[in-house]
Amino acid sequence: MGSALMFARSGRGAGASFGGAARRGGADEVGRDFAQAARNAPYLERADEQELALAWRERRDEDALHALARAHLRLVMAVATRYRRYGLPLSDLIQEGNVGMLEAAARFEPAREVRFSTYASWWIRAAIQDYVLRNWSIVRGGTSSGQKALFFNLRRIRARLAQRGGAPGPTFYDDLARALGANRSDVERMDARLSAPDLSLNAPIAAGEGREDAERVDFLVDSAPTPDVVVEDALDSDRRRAALRDALATLAPRERRIVERRRLTEDPDTLETLGVELGVSKERVRQLEARALDKLRAAMSPA
Repeated sequence: MGSALMFARSGRGAGASFGGAARRGGADEVGRDFAQAARNAPYLERADEQELALAWRERRDEDALHALARAHLRLVMAVATRYRRYGLPLSDLIQEGNVGMLEAAARFEPAREVRFSTYASWWIRAAIQDYVLRNWSIVRGGTSSGQKALFFNLRRIRARLAQRGGAPGPTFYDDLARALGANRSDVERMDARLSAPDLSLNAPIAAGEGREDAERVDFLVDSAPTPDVVVEDALDSDRRRAALRDALATLAPRERRIVERRRLTEDPDTLETLGVELGVSKERVRQLEARALDKLRAAMSPA
């Protein structure tokens, strides 16, 4: 098969095929090779397409698989070109489109009587969209089908609404959300991602106020308590436990038993249960509990 299609079989990602060629300075040459291979690829009639698909599906004829995919290199280029606005190299988009086309060729079922180009276009577009999402930002996003659709449709719908209504008004995001069938909050977050570049926390900020070496991370607010607050809370907790222990020691045994069983356990007993154990009425237990709590408050109050 042609050399351009072989690139797509060699691997995915930034380190393989077209992407690697781009870093070596050969992106233009690779692009020209692929364009030439696409122009020279033969068109297939429906009968020829069905024959190649059957040869692969029934006999695992790899030559037939490659011939079927090679004949649709123009489709890969056409789809990849539509995603150039996302700022990624066209050669990389073509590479991912090739991967999607080979996946489509391997899964194509000729018995469904659907043209291969119709079936493959979905796989090509899905492969390219996944690549765009993986490389648009260092922050992982667009993982669900809804977020993915929002990512690729937001810019188009936003431009259309802006043309109709001029400058965005107070209901702009509500209009976007209705047009996209999404929540307003999701639309706002995705629009912010599309509108602003990634910023490193270690990027230097503008010089001034004697902080020429300051970085963004230096101005992040830490919501965790400071060490002195942690130590102070620990000391206060120890003091409260010691004060409670001393206050409990001032209670009569029956009063202490009631307080511990009613107030100092995750599964407190009822007044009736304690009344049966102590041989008194539950009203008497309530009175003893109230008196014990008054004694504890008095013992633990500052002098």
